[in-house]
Amino acid sequence: MKKVLSLVLALMLCLCVTSVFAEAPVKVGVLVPAVTHGWVGGITYQAEAYAKELAAEGKIEYHLTTSGNAEEMTAQIDDALQWGAQILVIAPQWTGMEVPVQDAIDKGAVVVAFDMDIDAEGILKVTGDNESMGVAGAKFIVDKAGPAATVIALPVPTSGSVSELRMAGFNKTIAEIAPDLKVIEYATKFTREDGLKDFADILAANPQIDAVYSLDDETSIGVLQAIEDAGRTDIKAITGGGGCQEYFQLIAENKDIAVSSSLYSPLMIRDCFDVALAKLSGEEVAAVTVIPSQIVDASNVEEYLDPSNTIY
Repeated sequence: MKKVLSLVLALMLCLCVTSVFAEAPVKVGVLVPAVTHGWVGGITYQAEAYAKELAAEGKIEYHLTTSGNAEEMTAQIDDALQWGAQILVIAPQWTGMEVPVQDAIDKGAVVVAFDMDIDAEGILKVTGDNESMGVAGAKFIVDKAGPAATVIALPVPTSGSVSELRMAGFNKTIAEIAPDLKVIEYATKFTREDGLKDFADILAANPQIDAVYSLDDETSIGVLQAIEDAGRTDIKAITGGGGCQEYFQLIAENKDIAVSSSLYSPLMIRDCFDVALAKLSGEEVAAVTVIPSQIVDASNVEEYLDPSNTIY
């Protein structure tokens, strides 16, 4: 009888230990870039906010690190794996991550990259739809300024495929729905300082502008400042892109110019966690998850305002 009781107790103990391990939170390494731009700061803010939510629910345990280059992030991947990370959510802003990412996957980690193509077998990716942002921007401008408007487009060549895809979506849509629209391109950068400086020169060179196709919220903040400084009243519409809270405020407040943003929000990094957890649990997930773009304007901007977000 004592032997039977001992076996029963041993079995119960074993089951309890198994249950504890089964319910242990998943270890997630979150690797994000050091802040170089408001949108990048938003990535870190949203990643940490969602990680905290999941940790509070007992679903994950996480370590978050920031880095300024591929070498730093490579070392942090090694540290995360040594810690026991089962998932890596990474958002590099540079090339050179192929080898460490492939090594992590080969060691059994689920790796999800945010908004970055990394040539590694088995990697998952979450990204926005850059081309659809251009499509949405074109439709907004034609709706607000008319099919024969004069439009300043502000591509950002230094951003590579991001600018190329947004401009491609814009130009293709304009050709289809407003072939008489006049588009004048000036290169700029994804900062409010460049938007202000470059658009001040553009205003001086162009006495009549009906609308502005800007690819980025922060560029647009600078553009709006330049328009205000110049006292110009001819501009009817301006677009943006990203998900900047300060720009959302301008959308809500501006009554003279129709202001919009094609949402390409750092919020998307939250989907990286969901995709990784689904994959780890054995669910079928797509290799690439594309988050559709949508327009934020005066009609719906209140839905996107977040007073607690002072980062981006």
